[in-house]
Amino acid sequence: MADSQVFNQFADISIKEIAPGFFSKIIHTPTNTINFIEVKAGCVSPLHQHINHQCAFVIEGQFELTVDGVSRILDTGTFAIIPPNVIHGGRAITDCKLIDIFNPVREDFKLL
Repeated sequence: MADSQVFNQFADISIKEIAPGFFSKIIHTPTNTINFIEVKAGCVSPLHQHINHQCAFVIEGQFELTVDGVSRILDTGTFAIIPPNVIHGGRAITDCKLIDIFNPVREDFKLL
């Protein structure tokens, strides 16, 4: 295995605006998609669902997440585990840094 397959530079990942105010650096492995997101305060991820299991982590800021009709304000060090096909969405209360991990791979994100 070549080092380039194991060791990489985060700075080399291009930033993609996946929704208004949601700026992502996305890494795909054979089994997961990892999305490092910076979100501007007030920006919204509309309610949606997907086949992927999702773990959502707040690294900085406050993000209001609604999962299956229940809303919580997540802040530094908190996370949510969202089962597949469950309706969810959220709103950045402050500027935020989030990490989402999806399983299986988000094939739709590969097209971004």
